[in-house]
Amino acid sequence: MFFYLFWAFLFVAAALCSWLISTVDFRRRIIPDAYLLPLFLIGLLVVTFFPHWICSIQNAVMGATLGYILSAAIGFIFDWIGHKKNPNSQIPIGMGDIKLLATGGLWLGTNGLAIALVVSCILGGIWGARKKQHFIPFAPFFITGAILALIILAFLV
Repeated sequence: MFFYLFWAFLFVAAALCSWLISTVDFRRRIIPDAYLLPLFLIGLLVVTFFPHWICSIQNAVMGATLGYILSAAIGFIFDWIGHKKNPNSQIPIGMGDIKLLATGGLWLGTNGLAIALVVSCILGGIWGARKKQHFIPFAPFFITGAILALIILAFLV
């Protein structure tokens, strides 16, 4: 009984952290570490100790590493291209986005991270095109993609 209550509490805390990350990024274009670190630690606990999670701990570590390296490389490339065109341009991908992708990779593994990235880029691109925005808050779209990836991996695969 205590086991299930503990996991339910962890998942509710992770949902609350995800909600707070999404709303803060949407409003202020920043992802606070105060919400991101607990989400990462809860993901680490879930992947390590939850018996029937969607990915193994090895796949989760590979997903976190891949998410961090991939997003950091994209951020550096966009920053380099942006500074070549305009030396006073803002950095398009912040460290919060990079840490969010690492956290998503930890929760979802490599396959889930790929699904979440594709879904989030499509949703964010559609939203940005409809609203004619230059800056797109990535966290709400990535968390939506991560939830869809969890559903796909848990029920369809």
